[in-house]
Amino acid sequence: MQINVNSDKTVAVHAGLHDHVRTVVSDSLHRFGEQITSVEVHLSDNLGQKSADGDNRCLMEARITGYKPIAVSDHSATLHQAIGGASAKLKRAIDSALGRLQDKDKHHSAKDAVPVEDDVEEDVK
Repeated sequence: MQINVNSDKTVAVHAGLHDHVRTVVSDSLHRFGEQITSVEVHLSDNLGQKSADGDNRCLMEARITGYKPIAVSDHSATLHQAIGGASAKLKRAIDSALGRLQDKDKHHSAKDAVPVEDDVEEDVK
């Protein structure tokens, strides 16, 4: 899984921040393995634009093989909290989306299955 970190001019990005983002995202999404091809992470600080949830925003978009991209965002007081919050939201969103796909596949395979009749011998007296 490729993890790309982007930011606007309000966030000073350094190697430590990149490492933190990559660690949080890979730890959170590791169970999806090869299904996720890439995750785009966008960081911004809405300084001067006070929101109820906080000034720092993290938007994450995951690209999943055979599925539309899934995007989530989180606003928090710190970038680290926003990254953790967005990562948790993305994990739930992917789990939900892939669960729906698996349920849909199971439903289609169950409809296509031919019922098997048991061989029952009748007692003839």
